[in-house]
Amino acid sequence: MDDPRYSIGELSRRTGLTVKTIRFYSDRGILAPSGRTASGHRRYGADALARLELVRTLRELGLGLATIRKVVESEAALPDVAEAHLRALEAQIHVLRLRHAVLKAVTRRGSTPEEITLMHDLAKLTEEERRRLIDDFLDAVFGGLEHPGFAGIARSMTPELPESPAVEQVDAWVELAELVRDPDFRALMRRLAEGYDAAPRRDLPWLGIADDPRRERYLELLAVINGWAAPDQRRVP
Repeated sequence: MDDPRYSIGELSRRTGLTVKTIRFYSDRGILAPSGRTASGHRRYGADALARLELVRTLRELGLGLATIRKVVESEAALPDVAEAHLRALEAQIHVLRLRHAVLKAVTRRGSTPEEITLMHDLAKLTEEERRRLIDDFLDAVFGGLEHPGFAGIARSMTPELPESPAVEQVDAWVELAELVRDPDFRALMRRLAEGYDAAPRRDLPWLGIADDPRRERYLELLAVINGWAAPDQRRVP
């Protein structure tokens, strides 16, 4: 049986793609014609239908035309292309989560332009940058103190934002990062650690520091970020 020859109009009717789109793919070399009529009109073989369906699917998945051309011409293995595209999509999803969290926080807080900029900067920190920020905070709180339990306490106060965090975890991280950058909060936590280091006293001034709502808020945010149960607010530091 002779190989059927389709016009662009026929391909359009069979695939649902517009004539303009199919002609564009043909002009870009993604869909090569198998021949031409005497009047110069392009004709396409039966494989054009399958190729167009593949092209449409890959376009809907977000692949660029240059990559698609390599795939349909077998210059690039589809699984390799899919893996690379998956990594790119995961990065985009991560960015969208961060943006969603920032906008959600802005809506909730009624933030100023300056606060919006700060929240965005905190949300997009890399893992290494987040670690440095927290290490600097914990060193300001516990550095130079010799209580044997402080190493473990510092580890328990370390937020670990997951690789693919939920929106509420990103939102909690932004608020916690703002908190640990606050010099007053750092000074508060340092006084609490120094009092505990000298002796586990429970006098009124020390308890007043331990009951500060900012300390309690830190523990609440830490639990959200790390996926822990609600904290025991009486735990010290």
